Order: sequence, then C-alpha cells, then structure tokens
Amino acid sequence: MSKFLINRRGLLRAGAVAGATLAAPTFFTRGAYAQDMMSCNMPTGSTVTLGFNVPQTGPYADEGADELKALQLAAKHLNGEGDGGMLNTFTPNTLKGNGILGKKVEYVTGDTQTKSDAARDSAKRMIEKEGAVMITGGSSSGVAIAVQSLCQDMGVLFMAGLTHSNDTTGKDKRRYGFRHFFNAYQSGEALAPVLQAEYGSDRRAYHLTADYTWGWTQEESIKNATENLGWETVQTVKTPVGAGDFSQYITPVLNSGADVLILNHYGGDMVNSLTQAVQFGLKDKQVNGKNFEIVVPLFSRLMAQGAGKAAENILGSANWNWSLQDAGSQAFVKSFGEEYGFPPSQAAHTCYVQALLYADAVERAGTFYAPEVIKALEGFEFDGMGNGPTLYRAADHQCMKDVLVVRGNPNPQSEFDLLEVVKVVSRSDVDYDPSIFGGELGPDTAKNC
Repeated sequence: MSKFLINRRGLLRAGAVAGATLAAPTFFTRGAYAQDMMSCNMPTGSTVTLGFNVPQTGPYADEGADELKALQLAAKHLNGEGDGGMLNTFTPNTLKGNGILGKKVEYVTGDTQTKSDAARDSAKRMIEKEGAVMITGGSSSGVAIAVQSLCQDMGVLFMAGLTHSNDTTGKDKRRYGFRHFFNAYQSGEALAPVLQAEYGSDRRAYHLTADYTWGWTQEESIKNATENLGWETVQTVKTPVGAGDFSQYITPVLNSGADVLILNHYGGDMVNSLTQAVQFGLKDKQVNGKNFEIVVPLFSRLMAQGAGKAAENILGSANWNWSLQDAGSQAFVKSFGEEYGFPPSQAAHTCYVQALLYADAVERAGTFYAPEVIKALEGFEFDGMGNGPTLYRAADHQCMKDVLVVRGNPNPQSEFDLLEVVKVVSRSDVDYDPSIFGGELGPDTAKNC
C-alpha cells in the first residue's frame, strides 16, 4: 500500500509506507502526471512567473539596475509588446510573441544585495511563495553559485546573469544552472596575445584581487596567461568586496618593482580601485624603463563610465558591447535605447538573452517540465544574439562564443562611447576541455518545492 499526502500547492505526492513493494506503472514516470508531480511550480493558469533576482543595492547595483531593465524588456518582447528586439534576429527561434507556450509572462523581483545569503533568500521566496518557474539575474559569481545550488535542490532552472568565475560552470556547476556569460579562463586567453603585442613579454605584474570565487579564478587565469607570455608575478593581494578605499592596497605597488597593475575587481570596486590608482600617479610612472600600465581583465561600459578619464586606454575583456554592428546587437540596442534612453550594458545583454533562451527552450520542449527544458538547452546551437554562432555546451552548460578585447576609449564621441573593441576573439581561440575545472552537473530529476 501507499499513502498520499496533499502538499501546500494542492498536488498529490506519493510516499511509500514501510514495507510497501508495489512499483508505479511505467506510464506514471513520464508525461503530464509525472510533470505535475515532480517539477516545481508548473504553471496551470494563463500566466507564467519568472524570477528576476538582481543586485539592487551593494557594489554591483549599477549592473543590477541594467539587468532588471533588460529582463523587463525581455518580458515585454515575449508577450508581443514593443518591437520584438532579438526575437527578430535570434535563430533558430520558436518564439511567437504570445508569451511562453501561450501563457503571458509575469515576473517577480528580488534584491541579491551582492550577498550570497540574501540572494538565496530572495530566490527561495520567489520560488516558494510567488511561484517562479525560473530564476535569472545576479552580478556576482558568489551569488550565482549560491542561487544555482538552491535551484538545483528545488528543481527550478537558474539562467545565470553576470557571473565570470570559472567555478560557475566548473567545480560548482549544476544540472539546473546555465551560463551565457564567458568566464575568467576565456578572459585570460583572449587578453594575453593583445597584452603581449602592446606591452611586450618582459613585464612584472602586481595583482589586486576581489576576495571571493570570481576574483580567485580571475587572478589565477590572468596570472597563468601572462606568465605563459614570460611575465613575472611580483605579488598577489586579496581585497574585500565593497572596500571603497583601496589606498592601503595601492601604496605598496609603488615600491614593488612591478610595472603592471592588474585589477581583478568589478563594478563599484573597480571604479574605486582604478580611480585611486590613477590618482596615485601610477599611469604616469616609468618603472624598469617602461611605462606603467593598468589592466582590468573584466571591463564594462558602466565601469568606464564610473571611472571617467581614469579608464582611458585601459585594456580588458568583455562579453558584449553595444557598439557591435551585427543585426542582433543593433536590434537590442534600438529596443533598449528607445525604452530607457541609453544603450544597454553587457550585464543587461546577457540577462535579456538568457530570458529568451529559456523561453525558447520551453517552446521547443513543449513543456515547462524542467528536465525536458534542460535537454532542450543542452547542446543547443544558435545565432543572432550578438556574440556570433554560439553553443550551449551540454557537458558543463557553458555558452561557447566569441570574446571581446576592449580598451577605454581616449576619444569618445558621446557619453556612452566609452569602450572601443580592439579585437573580436573567435570562440575557437578561447575553447577548452570542460573537464579541466572539475565538478559534476548532478541529477536531472526534478524535486518538489
């Protein structure tokens, strides 16, 4: 015998009584019954709810504000409102502009505060109390890894926003997590040839590094890439997220013998550390007979905007830039610009794309049942989203695509023309064996909320 319990959503859940040996018929293991029983928050009415979990406060709040705008725009386009944006350029594309599987897209929001615990709490609330069938957003790899793990446990897909740590689709990857953004290893591989061409092979580098998973893997990746060029690493120093005043970390650089400062910082932290480094005169120094240089491995227009003139001529890498001339990028820039009055950031772009990719996968799967949506995403190849031909790799759920090397524009033509694209690095040049970072995706069976 077996007993049946009513869970809080009014669904029957089977629980075997001790000693019971009856097996469920095979037709109960797939199809509508299994989906209702096993997948979290299966939408039953005329709407479907997505969870937009972004940093609305904290050091990455600028990126979060742009992410939320992009996600709201994605919801409009999915519902057939506005000009459709990338729905018109994304291929292959099953989206019809009538919601997702005919259900109107609604959304709830949360503030990650750029803190893992806060991000988990808001994601859990959106899933348990507000019925979110998918979570997206975030501008911190620490947050992404924490929320990704929660979503794995709860049987809800996590379409990661801005997260750059190797660990997100490496040692901490999860079956229910998918990342469109590139990673720290790819930044190192894309940047190294440009750094060698511009600064030579005989350099001494000093690293300041955000003290969490992203900073650690970014430092490791750029350190390995530059040492392979012949650069010497003089010192690596960890700095707290949200430090504000970085002067105590910058002062030792002056007498270290280093002739390159590598800032493994992001968001407001990078704005502050770069601005203060320039105020200390580092860009005007000559060391070891060379001009002192500053490198920001992960760069963005929002950071360049915050740093002002300090960002000029600084080299870094980026996932996307609004100045790209392909049809997908320009469609998104037009839609976002008409909606908000300024161009989107790379954080906005990756979240918008993730929302569309999730919706398309549901359409192709013909169901919101998470394991089937996962299968639709794994190994999916697409184009028209601003990064050239792209593969959602099945082995680690990492998008493989072109990477940009960018420079702080010394001669901007507008207040938004702050990064110039130095090189588009093809996806084949930043490819890698997915096993090098370890980790296991885990099971693909959904769980109850």
